[in-house]
Amino acid sequence: MSRFENLELNPEFDGEVNPRAPAKDEAYYVAGARADFENAEFEQALRGFAKALEFNPHNTAAWAGQVRSLIELGEFREALLWANKALERFPHDPELLAAKAVALARRGDLDEALAISDASIEERGDAPYLWLARGDVLLAREESRADYCFDKALALAPGDWVVAWLAARIRHYYRQFVAAINLLQQAIEWNTTHFLLWLELGRCQLALGLAGPAERSFHQARQLNPHCSEAASGAGRAASTGWWARGSGWWRRIFHA
Repeated sequence: MSRFENLELNPEFDGEVNPRAPAKDEAYYVAGARADFENAEFEQALRGFAKALEFNPHNTAAWAGQVRSLIELGEFREALLWANKALERFPHDPELLAAKAVALARRGDLDEALAISDASIEERGDAPYLWLARGDVLLAREESRADYCFDKALALAPGDWVVAWLAARIRHYYRQFVAAINLLQQAIEWNTTHFLLWLELGRCQLALGLAGPAERSFHQARQLNPHCSEAASGAGRAASTGWWARGSGWWRRIFHA
């Protein structure tokens, strides 16, 4: 069953009511979904935004959060379906327009994506995500103007590690690993203790064959989050890559000698 057909959470049983527990209302689910999103727990974020919409179907941020979560999961068709469903209710919401533009671009509908991105900027040009989304669209079109969009997004959110991280994820998607590393290093300056930044830095370094730095990044991620299995497996891959490179170099030196 697709996520589009089933985004609802199963009914929950919480046991005895704890009078000190926070009320599970719209704000509770939105806050939880945003925290999940910023931990790259996009499936959980998707469900949290869906729960928020049960309380308030007019929450455009929750609608946009669903679309953006689906994009991060690589579900571009379903992201477009949800974007269109939301835009039927809120046709001028800039974040929904921007997210739809990204879904279109990643599906290859480049001209329509650019037109929708233009519309989102016209609605509101001072939101960082709109410029991240525009950069995404322009990278899909292989246009160098994308650099300006990412710079603009960062300028609108000085010191915001989330914006730098999201920009890095976009660069990573388009296999621009050096640019992604630069953005992740900036994000780490602003938030040194978030394991996810080190994890994604390791991924980019390993993609470039930088086994030693990647292994150190994965180890740092694991120190910050000992339960992160991907950090452990990434460190193993980096160590194996480094061992192979060192071994190959040794055999080349012996052969030439």
